[in-house]
Amino acid sequence: MTVEKHPSDTPVVIIGAGPVGVTAALLLARRGVRSVVLERHQEVYPLPRALVVDDEVRRILQAVGVGEEFAALARPGNGLRLLDARHRVMAEFRRAEHGPHGYPQTSMFEQPALERLLRDALARRPECELLSGVEVTRIAPDSEGLVRVTYRDETGDHHLWADAVLGCDGANSLTRESIGAVWEDLRFEERWTVVDARTTADVRCWEGVDQVCDPDRPATFMRVGEDSYRWEFRLREGEELPVRELVAPWLPPSYDGHFEVVRETAYTFRARIADRWRRGRVFLLGDAAHLTPPFIGQGLCAGLRDAYNLSWKLARVLRQGGDERLLDTYESERKPHARHLIRLAVAMGWAMTGGQDGAAALRRRALAVLCRVPGLTGAFGGSLSLPLTPGPLVRRGARRPLAGTHCPQPWVDADGRRTRLDEVLGDAFTVLTAAEPSPSLTALAHGLGVRAVPVAELRDDGTLAAWLRAGRADAVLLRPDRVVLDVVPAGAAAFTDTTGWAALLHTTRSPRPSPPTVEKSLLRSAAP
Repeated sequence: MTVEKHPSDTPVVIIGAGPVGVTAALLLARRGVRSVVLERHQEVYPLPRALVVDDEVRRILQAVGVGEEFAALARPGNGLRLLDARHRVMAEFRRAEHGPHGYPQTSMFEQPALERLLRDALARRPECELLSGVEVTRIAPDSEGLVRVTYRDETGDHHLWADAVLGCDGANSLTRESIGAVWEDLRFEERWTVVDARTTADVRCWEGVDQVCDPDRPATFMRVGEDSYRWEFRLREGEELPVRELVAPWLPPSYDGHFEVVRETAYTFRARIADRWRRGRVFLLGDAAHLTPPFIGQGLCAGLRDAYNLSWKLARVLRQGGDERLLDTYESERKPHARHLIRLAVAMGWAMTGGQDGAAALRRRALAVLCRVPGLTGAFGGSLSLPLTPGPLVRRGARRPLAGTHCPQPWVDADGRRTRLDEVLGDAFTVLTAAEPSPSLTALAHGLGVRAVPVAELRDDGTLAAWLRAGRADAVLLRPDRVVLDVVPAGAAAFTDTTGWAALLHTTRSPRPSPPTVEKSLLRSAAP
């Protein structure tokens, strides 16, 4: 039997209910956009996978509405160390406990716990519906500008028509295939064994990530929870060694106490990026768009950045009449950043393994020398929230160095209550000013449906005023994702030449009307 659902019920179909897909659904829901999330598994995958997020992603989880709950299950990490084959420290890349986004720059956690938080939040949103245990079989545009998604469950085939489809369906993405995208190989592919374990042993660790730079046995190690640990080892072709032999360097000598292997599995770490991330209203996010080796802990982070970047733009097009060209900026902004982090992870992989060619020994000696250069480790230990490339929504220039960067998030005073900056600014655009806003800035803010906010009104610890001074800015226009779109340089009267980005944010085309709010039970497809 084939069952169809009316297009107005499903403005957005999201394929995949992992952290990226559910985050995208929640961010869209905050902006009034309904979605249906299709997931082939019935339950959250119970075993650990991703283990690390940075402060920018903690800020995204705050925007999703699970920031406090996540804080209860995460713990700060010290950063990254490079060890030689004898486990002697070659370099330390320290991460701050309080990063510019208002959170530790490294947080350790177990992915199943995060996924359950996100699923619980999804269940509380009437704008979202999750269909589990279904298989998407086809994604295709129709003649009316909508996208038809076909999925199958135990009752047969079903069709959904959507204004947009977000493919969060992983490395083997059907969505990627449907838009004709192919992988660009960034030249890294290695087979590794991953071991997750629980033990009461006094495991030797520094409360951060250790990367063992040994060409014979490169490894990664970290403590994840109170008694849970992750090891990753590259083994030679055909090599099989007992887990206890592999982890022995981290355990007390002759330890024979409790040691439970929660998971032991083989992964092929790859570095790839899709040649296109969009066709029409079908988009790729997360592992469907990019794959990275795990050596700098940015795999999940990149996917959540994708969701945050796209969600406000898509909502503006669907709900507020934003120009369709606004959606072009998703790939143009996110792809260079994802590529940069993949290359950084590959470089870390080469630092660990040295490669297998004739220059491997030379590279390892060069690495040891570079790790002793003063200031170098501090540079590599900085924020991975890199500035976005200049474009229609990033007016970067010599007098606008803050454009494309993130506004920091200090604690502020809101009606006598201490809270984080984003809780005060909300999900909208904001004009942030160093002094009382001029009439022209006030008028611009009014045109965007927001107000101009002087930093003195926020009563923070001076972070925002210092940030504006360092960036030689009298005012900045913050996007909903807290990226600086445009800058009023120090001494200037107002923003100049705003027609380019203003045309993207506003259009004379009427947005598609939103469907009325209905109970979730009415969203389910029913046989005619």
